[in-house]
Amino acid sequence: MTQSREDNSPDQEEITDDSVMSNVDGESGTGSEAVTASDHGSAESVPDSDTEDGSSTSGLGGTIRDRVESQLNEDDSTTSVFANKDLVHPDTIIDADRIVGRDEQLDRIIELLLPAVKGGRQDNILQFGPSGTGKSLIINATAEEVATLCENRGVDFGVIRINCQRISSEDKAVYAMLEDVSEKTGTEVGIKKQGTATSDKYDHLYDIVNKHFEAILFILDEIDYLTGNNNDDEPDYSRLLYQLSRATAEGDIEGRSAVAALTNDTQLIQKLDGRTASSFNPDNVVFPDYDATQIRAILKHRKDAFRDGALSDDVIPLASAFAAQDEGDARKAIDLLRKAGEMADREGSGAVEERHVRSAQGKLDVDQAQKTINGLSAQKKYTLYAVASVAIHATRSLDSIPGPVAYDIYSYVTESIDADTKSDDSFRRYAKELASYNIVSKDRSGRGRGRGVHNEYAFAIDPETVKETIERDSRITEIEQDSLRLVVEAQLDEFNSS
Repeated sequence: MTQSREDNSPDQEEITDDSVMSNVDGESGTGSEAVTASDHGSAESVPDSDTEDGSSTSGLGGTIRDRVESQLNEDDSTTSVFANKDLVHPDTIIDADRIVGRDEQLDRIIELLLPAVKGGRQDNILQFGPSGTGKSLIINATAEEVATLCENRGVDFGVIRINCQRISSEDKAVYAMLEDVSEKTGTEVGIKKQGTATSDKYDHLYDIVNKHFEAILFILDEIDYLTGNNNDDEPDYSRLLYQLSRATAEGDIEGRSAVAALTNDTQLIQKLDGRTASSFNPDNVVFPDYDATQIRAILKHRKDAFRDGALSDDVIPLASAFAAQDEGDARKAIDLLRKAGEMADREGSGAVEERHVRSAQGKLDVDQAQKTINGLSAQKKYTLYAVASVAIHATRSLDSIPGPVAYDIYSYVTESIDADTKSDDSFRRYAKELASYNIVSKDRSGRGRGRGVHNEYAFAIDPETVKETIERDSRITEIEQDSLRLVVEAQLDEFNSS
């Protein structure tokens, strides 16, 4: 496989009482009251218009500025439950004294980054473990401290960070790094995002690095999302890792450089091209799931994000239980606590209560699923849509969706919208990756002697939510649902009779 820089064009704790954990309510919306003619003295609609001072009016009366100021005044007159809301934002880089349950990983990352302070060579790092287990927190907090130590010693140490979840290709990843380093150094990006060869973007990135830093650390978060759209077997994250891990050896970067790749995929190294694996050759740092006790401790360490007395006693235990149930994801626990606080503020209740946590949990589940789905490639969306369609259109309840049936529906879906129909092997690979994103779960099932073994899929979230999210894709909306239902029924009948 070609490893040279390609001139690619830019893309195209636990609670066992079931009553505590059941009946998660979603956040209920408030409907708008009807506006009648008597409200405004006329049955005619009132058009929006501009006032002399440049503010605009709305048909509901008053200027937009009036309404913004009215809400602002309401906020100012209401005491928020928050004292320092940033502490419950997952992206906030916190002090080490707030880090819980990660002493081993923290010490190892410090050991790996410390050579930058001493003018030595840093090793590449691969951090892997499930979402919300502290991978980003540890590397970002440590890199910040190392950068400060380097500055105090007169060493120009830079950190370039990108999150690959919404980046579809190597080309876009390089440009995202270029934007990050340009912002940090106060320089212009200097080249266009579109119409510039990937190799030129690499060159410009390295030029800025060489002008400002003696040592650089590239942090590539959620790198497993960077699969690319190429038709060969090498994912784009393999290409990117090759280029960055070879940059100093090849003379592209004049100082010292290292790469820290963060992933949920424990098999990432096995998926790299051989030369990439050899060049990258990282030190592995494993991040296991947090348990309920650790998550409760994490939330207690951020309790000062709220005013004294603003958290009812059951809020942190319940949020911890939800997160522990969700594979020990501390990021989601923190996000859940913040959103529950926001709901309490909107109600003006003055305190966060259990009901706020339950409502926030329901909303978070949907929001996270939609965010993940929207970031999927087209083929993964078609795969997910097919599995969801079987779950929804089956005439009887299914505990799981048979892989062969799901593939047949995938083929029907892609043919219906004139998209490429990939092989069964590719479909299974897409479904495996979807399982790593916690959208579906995958298991192997046998049908008895002589009838073979196949994959089966089940949803971690409501398949209707999945389907509706994907249907925002204009091509998917072309599929006639009655016909799709008939195809699903026919394929299930055929599978069950075989």
